[in-house]
Amino acid sequence: MGSRQGPPKHQNKFAWVPNAGVKINETEVGGRFRPLSEITGVCLRCREQIAWKRKYGKYKKLTEPAKCQKCTKRNVRQAYHKLCSGCAKEQKVCAKCYSSTEQIMGRDIYEVEAEQKLLDETIKNARERDRRTLLRAMNKDNNPKKSDEAAATRSDSSKVGDVFPSTSLEEYANKSGKVSGIVGHGSVPDHGHVVEDDEEEDDDDVGSEPELDEDHCGDDDDELQK
Repeated sequence: MGSRQGPPKHQNKFAWVPNAGVKINETEVGGRFRPLSEITGVCLRCREQIAWKRKYGKYKKLTEPAKCQKCTKRNVRQAYHKLCSGCAKEQKVCAKCYSSTEQIMGRDIYEVEAEQKLLDETIKNARERDRRTLLRAMNKDNNPKKSDEAAATRSDSSKVGDVFPSTSLEEYANKSGKVSGIVGHGSVPDHGHVVEDDEEEDDDDVGSEPELDEDHCGDDDDELQK
């Protein structure tokens, strides 16, 4: 082994695309009209391995059901699985690597079909009110984003009355104008300005009094001379 460490010297500028020049038949398994089934019955590590094979074109599909290594029946319907779903559940192990784990990824397609069938029968035999309740709950679970957006719009519309308590903006403006007018009339002037006005009035009075006295004094002198 060399002593060099770190990333590769020549890194790829774009991801490698498997079968880039090969035209894919959309009607075959793995195409657009017949997509591959969900990876179920395996542990997380095995699921990542199978997903990597699918992504980079290394996945080999089963042409016919494989034989289970436990019950020797041809019940294995997923590629790279060594046990059928029944034996894997009974042994509580991964169907690919035999490792005992509590977290098994995915659900078996047969379980999903059985549950869907039971749900359809329940909806069919239920009352009209119960049927509508179940359908609303299913639609809400399928479209959580739409329900969140609707709740957000409802909350925004409910806040309109808090911002503008009046029914219209004109009434709100009129009310605010009346309040401002009341506040303007009832405002108390500054004491400093009041003192200045009083001083100016006193000065006017003082300046006017001597003029009146001089006039009266002149009249009295004329009368005495006469």
